Amino acid sequence: MVKFSKQFEGQLVPEWKEAFVDYWQLKKDLKRIPSLNAQHGATQLQEKEKKSKCSFSCNVLSPLFRKISAYGHERKEHGVIQVHKKLASSASKGDVYETELLDQFADTDAARDFFSRLDLQLNKVNQFYKNKEKEFIERGESLQKQMEILLELKAALKQQRGKTVPSQDSREDPSISCSITCEDEVGKDTTEQEQLQDGCSFGKNEAEFSESPRAEEEGRLMRMKKKESKLRSLSGKVINCQGKNLRINIPLTTPSRTLSAITYLVWEDLVNQSKKCGPEGNKLNINKTKLHHAEKMIRGAFVELYKGLGFLKSYRNLNMLAFVKILKKFDKVTGKQVLHIYLKVVESSYFNSSDKGVKLMDEVEELFIKYFAEENKRKAMKYLRPTQRKESHAVTFFIGLFTGCFIALFAGYVIMAHIAGMYTRQSDTVYMETVYPVLSMFSLLFLHLFLYGCNIFLWRRTLINYSFIFEFAPTRELKYRDVFLICTTSMTIVVGVMFAHLTLIARGHSLIETHAIPGLLLLFFLLMLVCPFNILYRSSRYHFIRVIRNIILSPLYKVVMVDFFMADQLCSQVPMLRSLEYVSCYYITGSYKTQDYGFCMRTKHYRDLAYAVSFLPYYWRAMQCARRWFDEGETSHLVNLGKYVSAMLAAGAKVAYEKEKSMGWLSLVVVMSSSATVYQLYWDFVKDWGLLQPNSKNPWLRNELMLRRKFVYFLSMGLNLILRLAWLQTVLHSNFGSVDYRVTGFFLAVLEVIRRGQWNFYRLENEHLNNAGKFRAVKTVPLPFHEVDQD
Repeated sequence: MVKFSKQFEGQLVPEWKEAFVDYWQLKKDLKRIPSLNAQHGATQLQEKEKKSKCSFSCNVLSPLFRKISAYGHERKEHGVIQVHKKLASSASKGDVYETELLDQFADTDAARDFFSRLDLQLNKVNQFYKNKEKEFIERGESLQKQMEILLELKAALKQQRGKTVPSQDSREDPSISCSITCEDEVGKDTTEQEQLQDGCSFGKNEAEFSESPRAEEEGRLMRMKKKESKLRSLSGKVINCQGKNLRINIPLTTPSRTLSAITYLVWEDLVNQSKKCGPEGNKLNINKTKLHHAEKMIRGAFVELYKGLGFLKSYRNLNMLAFVKILKKFDKVTGKQVLHIYLKVVESSYFNSSDKGVKLMDEVEELFIKYFAEENKRKAMKYLRPTQRKESHAVTFFIGLFTGCFIALFAGYVIMAHIAGMYTRQSDTVYMETVYPVLSMFSLLFLHLFLYGCNIFLWRRTLINYSFIFEFAPTRELKYRDVFLICTTSMTIVVGVMFAHLTLIARGHSLIETHAIPGLLLLFFLLMLVCPFNILYRSSRYHFIRVIRNIILSPLYKVVMVDFFMADQLCSQVPMLRSLEYVSCYYITGSYKTQDYGFCMRTKHYRDLAYAVSFLPYYWRAMQCARRWFDEGETSHLVNLGKYVSAMLAAGAKVAYEKEKSMGWLSLVVVMSSSATVYQLYWDFVKDWGLLQPNSKNPWLRNELMLRRKFVYFLSMGLNLILRLAWLQTVLHSNFGSVDYRVTGFFLAVLEVIRRGQWNFYRLENEHLNNAGKFRAVKTVPLPFHEVDQD
């Protein structure tokens, strides 16, 4: 049977761990009370001796003694402890509980410390539950208002469409239109600045509103704002609906919305420079598309609210069970009956007696079923309570099977390659220039994926909520076993094909006959990646493609955690990307037919493209930093952008040095690479990992650590420092015996992938601790409709 402490740790909300009952510390406090158990045992022994001396007359009067004994036992039970409820100094904190120990525990400091900590935990749980319940209730009220506005707009749009007679020339949806004021209202807080946005003014009728003198004065003041603030607050226009001034905000998450918002801003500036708005105003529309975006945002907010209320319900149940378990242990250790006394207080406390969260959860479920699931409860539950995929033992079996196959095939390939002398300096140049890049490319890719699976395993062991951080859907999330299965299966196929290809060459087949095999292998994996059939983790494959699309089109897409995390991975896979570019060029241009492997290096366009591939990952990452600065306005993103610019400059110096091999370029490489390395190390340790904090309770680490052994962090920092210095190989050009220089470059690329693998763990650990520090367990979804003060 699994211990309750393990169950408790496995079921609690990771970001709220500090707000749960500290069950482990209470168990430690209980271990300090062994004397009470011994005293209780001695008391029971004395009672047994007295009973053995009892005479016949005692048996005759036993009914009376039972009544007296029961009365005395009852007084004894109620005389063990007494829990007082006091009013806190602040009304927001609610009631505060304090336990008074009576004579039986008067001389026991351990028991006093235990109940003092127990009271502290009860007060903490009550306060946290009250605050979270209040937060979710406020979210629920806001969502209810959003739904009312959305329903009004949909009804108005439906009415407008009924009145409109569609013509043959018009293909656009009818829309609600009205006049707008000339000036934007600058967002009042950071949250509104992050969203922005597509705005327009609407009403049920095409009534027009003239600007007041106060609005003109405010407009003149707002025109004096900085251009930067105006861009970042591309908020919607002030709108009027049933006497309320409102604004619709659609986040700039896609290129089309971003470009349309920028175009709208430029056009507005041109209009404002040429003329002022007249009393008639400008006409804008809210059509079906905009309402669809708003409805999608509200639906997402309902899902997150329901998830948060589910966490709150689980929080109450787990804490209640923890109180019961620890009080039972106390009774068992001390022999005193305090469970029913203290449990009555716990049951009547706020976190267990309040039903506001439960009622709100039911209301959210009813609203979601009615408005977003067409009265279909089963369909609604797929969104509100998505079920995770069950782990199958077959996955574990195939991992072992393909691992064995991979080891056997790889051993055979290495032996055959050694006999043929393929990886020495006197090796077959055609093979090393054409086939080896394919093998190294797949090896780097699936090694990186394997390390990601190891990261998932460690994140789960240390209760780092990576699914929430990456915003993975529970039904589509890859478990670490799934990742290992993909890696072992793919590498078995790759090594198997390479082994067969090398066997054909060893048997005398010409390279012309076998040269298409590596290209077909690459084509096979590309086709599997875009395969439209619902097989081989289709949802995960398509999600990966969407993330790559977002990276390539940076900064047009809004940047989320998974986007810049993947872009950082690409920065460590530059050798793999260059191999992919070279192999693609080799087969697309048909050079494999003539074995002219130098064609792509001689042609200027392809050579320039190869150099561009070295810069693109850093460029994409820099553009993501620029977009985050645009959305959030934090200067730290600009400083982070400088890190990737320094990496691009260092990479450019290396490319120039490889061309000319002069002392001037060598000096520039050393200076630029050293500066970039120091910059990157500082950002790794201080910003990404949150370490090197001089005033931390853990010297030179951080206050909160997920790993118990501190030396692991120092070891990882030292290893990161060493692996960051791999650029020295560019200057030294050292070789290992008779090994081909391409193999040496491959090993250096492997070291960079390993460095990135360990970086991933600490980066997400720091992100998780930031979420836990703010008790952030659900997303805060931006809402489309915002009310604006009329004065």
